[in-house]
Amino acid sequence: MKYVSAVSALALAGGLTLVTPAQARSASDDTAPVGGGLLGRRGVVVDPAAKALPKTDASAFVVADADTGEVLAAKDPHGRYLPASTLKMLTAVTLIPRLDKTKLIKPSAEACNVEGSAVGLTPHKIYRVRDLLRALMMVSGNDAAVALAEANGGLARTLADMNAEAKRLQALDTVAKTPNGLDKPGQSSSAYDLALIARSGLANADFREYVGTKVANFPAPGGKHYEMANHNRLLGRYPGMMGVKNGWTTKALGSFVGAAKRGGHTVIVSVMHHEGSFWEEVKQLLDWGFASRGHVAAVGTLVSPVPTVKPTKPVGGPPAAAPPAPPKPAAAAQDSPLVGIGAGAVAAGLLGGVVWVVYGVRRRSRARRDDGFEV
Repeated sequence: MKYVSAVSALALAGGLTLVTPAQARSASDDTAPVGGGLLGRRGVVVDPAAKALPKTDASAFVVADADTGEVLAAKDPHGRYLPASTLKMLTAVTLIPRLDKTKLIKPSAEACNVEGSAVGLTPHKIYRVRDLLRALMMVSGNDAAVALAEANGGLARTLADMNAEAKRLQALDTVAKTPNGLDKPGQSSSAYDLALIARSGLANADFREYVGTKVANFPAPGGKHYEMANHNRLLGRYPGMMGVKNGWTTKALGSFVGAAKRGGHTVIVSVMHHEGSFWEEVKQLLDWGFASRGHVAAVGTLVSPVPTVKPTKPVGGPPAAAPPAPPKPAAAAQDSPLVGIGAGAVAAGLLGGVVWVVYGVRRRSRARRDDGFEV
């Protein structure tokens, strides 16, 4: 990994500030922020030899090379913001390996009545997990998120799994309090973490399918099906766009993570806390990323997940024999014959479901969806 050298600069509000040799070395210090010391800056950090960065109104962003993990440019990358529906990436990354995508589930009334963006689930056992995951990532279904959490054993267990997965990925700015990203005190993420989570998700074929599907059919009661379209406005419009997820709430404002692949290379852009429309700005940041990758010094890196620790084998010969058990009282030996107890394994059937897009037939009035689309 090549970090910005001593002559590299940070584009801050007051102008360019040169990075000293000590600051450049701090990018690899153990006490530095995840990904490198320069990523602890609140302002824009980029190699001064690079082309000028496109303008963006986002409070935080990251442009990264997904193949090498190099962070090419960033602004307040570890600043903690409300993630809105971009948190659903973590929900998907967590639950895809845990749930059988072919299983049917029956969502609860609570799941069917979640506020915000929804696909219109009804309490019938007609939904498969894989279609709920499509709804989660394509149309930001808050009801689908809760139904998936139920299929995973409940909300508390799912949130514990999500937060454990965030720690495994080293997304340490991320705290999940909901499975759908609806605002809740204590919930947070960062532009760095969103890029990290997206990179992890894109390594999974099912995740890539869900975020890259433009249009899909979903079942409804009575054997009917409805059609829904992906909310990602760059999918099919920006060359090489793969996904991933947008979000919006009144407190979080706009957020988006996008990944595109060209010439065998993938670039990820994440933006957070954007007051207006970010689509054109994301396109320009992606263009900048493709033009800059391999030609600029990295300012940090998207780190790898924490490795799984495997049990170690004993060294130096066989383990010592266990000490003999003390003799049992005679009465106990006579009254209690030894009984062998076998351990059995219990397989948990994780049930899934599919989603239903209701065309204008919702029982609740909503002023705005969580992802920023009008209802």
